[in-house]
Amino acid sequence: MAAIKQKIAPFLWFEKQTEEAMDFYVSVFKGAPNKSGNSGIISIARYERGMEVPGGAEMTGKVITAVFELNGQRFMALDGGPIFKFNEAISFHVECEDQTEVDYFWGKLSASPESEQCGWLKDKFGLSWQIIPKQLGELLRDSNKKKALAATNAMLKMKKIVIADLQKAYDQA
Repeated sequence: MAAIKQKIAPFLWFEKQTEEAMDFYVSVFKGAPNKSGNSGIISIARYERGMEVPGGAEMTGKVITAVFELNGQRFMALDGGPIFKFNEAISFHVECEDQTEVDYFWGKLSASPESEQCGWLKDKFGLSWQIIPKQLGELLRDSNKKKALAATNAMLKMKKIVIADLQKAYDQA
């Protein structure tokens, strides 16, 4: 069976730190427990001298387009200047196999404790991530509504998701 080409990829607008961000994300995903798949930088094209940039900013040498993969998910990015900023309206969901994986991603990506809630965090580049154990969905969708509600209420009080605490709330309901 032929591989399906990914048709939709997130495109990230960084002010001027695209390369630093790509290197960081690739290192995080390459080192992750339980993850398989490709992570790496695929290509980088740079602004050249003489390119006319909207607003007249000097961008020579900065990234005009870059392509990278995190665990097989393709991303594109550029250094676009300070016009646009990331916000919480968009986040990347990372499904984790176990608490070790949750702890790993949380420790590597979280850079803004005041932005943490219910498994969501913000990294040092301003991107929002959801670091979610696969067990969370199983508990929250359980057919026993009382147990699912207890797990939901436990999750709503958490910053980083702790599977044992979810399970305890679920079991005690």
